[in-house]
Amino acid sequence: MNSSSRIRIASLLPSLTEVVCKLGFEDQLVCRSHECDFPPSVTHLPIVTEPKYSVSKTDQSKDIHQSITELLQQGLSVYRVDDEKLAELNPDIIFTQDHCEVCAVSFHDLELAIENYLDKDVEIVSVSPATMEEIFDSFKKVAQALNCHAKGDELIQSIRNRFHEIREITAHQPKPDVIAIEWMDPLMTGGNWMPELIEIAGGINRLSTAGEHSPWIEWDKIVASDPEILLLLPCGYSIKQTLQEAENLTENKHWKQLKAVQNNQVYILDGNQYFNRSGPRIKESAEILAQILHPQLFKPTLKKTGWIHFDQTPIID
Repeated sequence: MNSSSRIRIASLLPSLTEVVCKLGFEDQLVCRSHECDFPPSVTHLPIVTEPKYSVSKTDQSKDIHQSITELLQQGLSVYRVDDEKLAELNPDIIFTQDHCEVCAVSFHDLELAIENYLDKDVEIVSVSPATMEEIFDSFKKVAQALNCHAKGDELIQSIRNRFHEIREITAHQPKPDVIAIEWMDPLMTGGNWMPELIEIAGGINRLSTAGEHSPWIEWDKIVASDPEILLLLPCGYSIKQTLQEAENLTENKHWKQLKAVQNNQVYILDGNQYFNRSGPRIKESAEILAQILHPQLFKPTLKKTGWIHFDQTPIID
């Protein structure tokens, strides 16, 4: 692929859409997934995916979990591709993922759509990061496909540099025990790269393992671990959505037993825009954690936009 030639790009994963834009190829995007919304300028692009389950404003996390579980138990994917629209937009390259059936359209469904509706060879670039290094590898994969290796390396190095700075700043500080809640009903703690982010920010992650899928967990394990800091960042949820469902946790009989609750060390983070996306804003995700874990060392520059103290009333439009 010639670096000067214009290509038609379809990005079906929010994190990869952000990478494509960061590398300077936003003007060559021809479509996006229904969840790709950053940078805001991409929202004018045609949408070629949609969920197979319906979500109403009253649906809680347990309802969403049940709908997704039923689809997966039937051997069905969670999202569908608009085959005809994708064919009409005629991309040269499609970016997607094969890490999680709940995160984007299934790789198999996408292959079928291409086989049945597109007449030419289309390059599919699929990523499946579970660790920080694999996130960086996914950046390299996108940069390689777009023939802009140097830009990819520059992006990765800028994030590595910031991680190093944060580690240096917190190196001699006490490291608080942290639990990150990635789903509220049923309970799930943040796995994959989340433990690494907590470590980078100067904390000790509990009840999940770096590089492994986020585990379902019972309340008794959270009580036994009794973290100093509790983070609420449900997958795909904004701060506002998490606030609306927080009673799933606060009404549990174990809630007030937790040290973090008693000491007013519970925080709500924007899981949708930051932590659940393995894109360039993984740097801001680490910065948010550093601001929470070590407020004496970091200015709260992302407060209200990326995180809030749970007992504070946020300003949300």
